[in-house]
Amino acid sequence: MRPRTLTIAVAPVLAGGAWAWVEFQAWRPLVLLAAVVAALLIQAGTNLWNDLGDCLRGGDQPLRQGPPRVTALGWASPKQVRSAAMACFALAAVIGLYLGWVGGWPIIALGVASMVAGWAYSGGPRPIAYTALGEIFVVAFFGIGAVAGIVWLQAETWSWRAMLIGVAVGLPAAGVLMANNYRDMEHDRMVGRRTLAIRLGGGGAMAAYAAFVLAPFALLLAPFMPVGGWLALAAAPWAVRLVLAFATTPRGPAFNALLAGTARYQLALAALLALGWMFL
Repeated sequence: MRPRTLTIAVAPVLAGGAWAWVEFQAWRPLVLLAAVVAALLIQAGTNLWNDLGDCLRGGDQPLRQGPPRVTALGWASPKQVRSAAMACFALAAVIGLYLGWVGGWPIIALGVASMVAGWAYSGGPRPIAYTALGEIFVVAFFGIGAVAGIVWLQAETWSWRAMLIGVAVGLPAAGVLMANNYRDMEHDRMVGRRTLAIRLGGGGAMAAYAAFVLAPFALLLAPFMPVGGWLALAAAPWAVRLVLAFATTPRGPAFNALLAGTARYQLALAALLALGWMFL
């Protein structure tokens, strides 16, 4: 389930819930809690499905530098991992029934799309994980869709600024994926992947990662955003350290700490935004 990066599902819920309160004075804590659990289940199911799909496609070769994969190492059978993934998706769907009752068809559509995308990330004839579209997928579902969906669940309305916040929160999540794919560039080429990191090359991947990590400040501190968002600047030194670490850390197992650190940075950024908007 890759618990070190499951926070990617929590960060947009924090930001979306805080923004719904700031812009619309809407606050439904039970709905927010249900959304967090559903988002975590969808991400966990996606990670399990990715573990299974990579193993069955031969994507988890000995040269892979990432954390251990349970299917490839035989710690769990493909049937067990598939069952665990489907259980996560099924539980998310059950919670989604409640969220759909609260938010109507837009939330049902978003939930179904999220689960289909979770399956398509490593499943189907052309998995998203094997293309250069992975980062777009992450920003769309772990940024824009998640934040806008939370605002809708809280306030039952759309907000163009919520969509912008979704982009800002989703970009560091794309940075997590970029760090993952940059680490595994050589291995991924061998198994037929054409990720964005491979398409851009080493220098381009570094520049893209820097943009993913730093661009949120330009979006969140724009003049049309509430003043409290300036609290997010407290995370700026962390962002700079991550960019420097990406540029200086040799590709390999050492990159796993950078990947986890990027996920924590995204959560900290969302938490600072929420605190700033709600209390400053």
